[in-house]
Amino acid sequence: MKTADIMARLQAKYPLEKEYLQAVEEVLESIEEVYNQHPEFEAVKIVERLVEPDRIFTFRVNWIDDNGQVQTNTGYRVQFNSAIGPYKGGLRFHRAVTPSMLKFLGFEQTFKNALTTLPMGGAKGGADFDPAGKSDAEIMRFCQAFMLELWNCIGPDQDIPAGDVGVGGREIGYLNGMYTKLARRYNTGVLTGKGMSFGGSILRPEATGFGALYFTQHLLAAAGKSIEGKNIAISGFGNVAWGAATKAVQLGAKVIAISGPDGVCHIPDGITKEMIDYMLVMRASNRNRVEDMADRFPGKAIFTPGKKAWSIPCDIALPCAFQNELSGEDAQELKANGCWCCCEVSNMGCRPEAIHFFQHNGVLFAPGKAVNAGGVATSGLEMTQNASHISWSAKEVDEKLHYIMHSIHEQCVKYGTQPDGSIDYVKGANIAGFMKVAQAMLEQGVC
Repeated sequence: MKTADIMARLQAKYPLEKEYLQAVEEVLESIEEVYNQHPEFEAVKIVERLVEPDRIFTFRVNWIDDNGQVQTNTGYRVQFNSAIGPYKGGLRFHRAVTPSMLKFLGFEQTFKNALTTLPMGGAKGGADFDPAGKSDAEIMRFCQAFMLELWNCIGPDQDIPAGDVGVGGREIGYLNGMYTKLARRYNTGVLTGKGMSFGGSILRPEATGFGALYFTQHLLAAAGKSIEGKNIAISGFGNVAWGAATKAVQLGAKVIAISGPDGVCHIPDGITKEMIDYMLVMRASNRNRVEDMADRFPGKAIFTPGKKAWSIPCDIALPCAFQNELSGEDAQELKANGCWCCCEVSNMGCRPEAIHFFQHNGVLFAPGKAVNAGGVATSGLEMTQNASHISWSAKEVDEKLHYIMHSIHEQCVKYGTQPDGSIDYVKGANIAGFMKVAQAMLEQGVC
């Protein structure tokens, strides 16, 4: 296999799908050497099959706003790969959603799910619906209309969606309610991230952020460092950033910045529990403004419009918002301001030039498919509880999550340790996930 040849074919076939092409190239560059050591993979064209999704559903979503006007959006579900289990991946509601974005996310999800050691394939879905500024009633009507088109393509042993950007517990509740009405099946396992009153798992809302900090802990320990007392800058203020901030403080770190589309809030004395709780209020408001934090806590949170979290000097950077949010220039600014570690918590949060800068300038770096796998891992634990009709305690879920993140770190170390003893976490995560999926595909034949 030559990465350049495969990428040339994909670029000719999908010239406008930049996010998808970026994700594929990043993985293929990492696995090329190990792939070519396995002629059995090449014989059945594992890579050529793996980079294409199994199927994509595209559908129109009609809904009525509060003014009685009909609105139309486009919905998607990308079922990427089911070699190791039923399709599993979130739904994203954001005005920027495109097939390219969802193909990249589904591709990444395939390897991320493989890293968790749980039997889950990769998928992603969503719509170009923008929740910002919408009322609860409008969001409910959109979710119901979206599920009206999707419900027959999903199921507890077929495809299990979850939340993502723009889709939290409120949206999952509306989606689940409509699914049960349409399907007349009351199995609670068709969606994860549910409320505790109808089959949800304790710690699922926090899981992505909690898992990310557990992984960061292991990464730092492997480098002979500790997270305690370190200054952390976080982008975003949704569920993922909230969970990351919560666990960072519990582990003794100091969160000194959060950001949003409008700018950054610098919190010199460190984020407090009241501020962390208020992040959820900000997320639920649909205003998408981090300035609200400064308005709520004057003097303690200092808002600067138009700036990113990466403008605040820190030890550790945690991108928690959106793909490609951290550029090469941001990476240079972080390094110049003393940052020595960056762990992606958002999917593909760093641009390739940022990753290359970190790797060549002594900044510890780990990719999202490893760092943020705690979210889907806990979704897998939710599925297990639903199938068994049981509910685990917070202690049980947290212990299982911590074990899974430790296992993911060990896989990264196994496949990413270089001759000089350093650890390439990008290479380690990509090879570990790929080898599991590729072996499953090989053993099941060409299908």
